[in-house]
Amino acid sequence: MSNKKRKPMAEINVVPYIDVMLVLLVVFMVTAPLLMQGVKVDLPQAPSAPIDNKDDEPLIVSIKPDGTYYLKLGDKPETAKPLPEITSMVGKVLRQKPATPVLVWGDAKVEYGIVVALMTQLQAAGAPSVGLVTEPPVN
Repeated sequence: MSNKKRKPMAEINVVPYIDVMLVLLVVFMVTAPLLMQGVKVDLPQAPSAPIDNKDDEPLIVSIKPDGTYYLKLGDKPETAKPLPEITSMVGKVLRQKPATPVLVWGDAKVEYGIVVALMTQLQAAGAPSVGLVTEPPVN
């Protein structure tokens, strides 16, 4: 019999870590395409709180059921305008005041695709986020 002492093994078993890594890789591969789709929108909760930013008057873009667009800018009355004119005006205002909130008032009968197209045009004009205005629920 030998009285030699055995040295402790200084190796780490990495097989469980590799398994976890592969599972995480699969999860990220599945979820990454889902995160890339869609339009970045800050949706209000229902019921929603009023906007805190009282300094900057929001830009309000409205869509009527017939597909016409309206821009309410300050105290000016709403008049029907084509979408390119609205996006250029929004871009000009946002270049001067980048913190100006941009809100969309969409009629309940307007198709979802039209609202999404408007929101992408507003984001292309320079709006960092576009909010949707909702009515508070009636109890």
